[in-house]
Amino acid sequence: MLRTNRLKQQLAAGEAVRGLIASIPSAASIELIAEAGYDFVIIDMEHVLINPETVEHMIRTAESYALTPLVRVPDFAPKRMLRLLDGGAQGIVLPQVESPEELSAAIRACKYHPLGERSLNAGRPGAFGKASLAEYVTEANAQIMVVAMVESVEGVRRAAELAAVPGLDMILEGAADLSQSFGTPWRIDAPAVQQALLDTWRAAQAAGIPYCAIPRQPDDHLRWLERGVNTFVLGDERGIAFRALQAKLAATSTRGN
Repeated sequence: MLRTNRLKQQLAAGEAVRGLIASIPSAASIELIAEAGYDFVIIDMEHVLINPETVEHMIRTAESYALTPLVRVPDFAPKRMLRLLDGGAQGIVLPQVESPEELSAAIRACKYHPLGERSLNAGRPGAFGKASLAEYVTEANAQIMVVAMVESVEGVRRAAELAAVPGLDMILEGAADLSQSFGTPWRIDAPAVQQALLDTWRAAQAAGIPYCAIPRQPDDHLRWLERGVNTFVLGDERGIAFRALQAKLAATSTRGN
């Protein structure tokens, strides 16, 4: 059954939203994120080896909560995006977006006529044909999100063009890969990287497209809030769990034991 995209509603209303990347391929991970109170989750298929059945179970788990499931794909393959949307994903996160042409093509792959050419199917979101599929097509176009990650020098250079592509719902920063694109891997605090993030945000702001930041440094969250940004991805559950495990061990260990 097609569900209302709460994240899309929240963005339209200007509400503060918090999301997390799911890097652990398990439905239990989605339960933890949902119970913790996050608004949306990005299931990561770009950096994580994960089978389709597991992705679908993770999506189902998100559906059982008020948690919007997005999936970050490894590339722009239309059929991969098609299967994820047919499996219930409420949005696709595109990595390394650099041209308006490739972004437009990806949006068309995620939308039905007249907005695109996504292949017709009466699967999970269409309730297997229980209701009018003609009506479902229209509603699906309204609910599915497409998110572009701008995480390269070229992507930043063309950020204004990307933000102007019809059908784009949000721009997500990617400071890590962006730092590598500038030749300074993981130096996300480098002035050129920070300026590029600002340039991308300004392009999104000028086009009226929501911008999602990923706070990494101690003061990042406050700085983005002061700029008016209220949509955040607060890391990934794997990294958060790892640091918590380290902290617990350190807090309960004594020298020499």
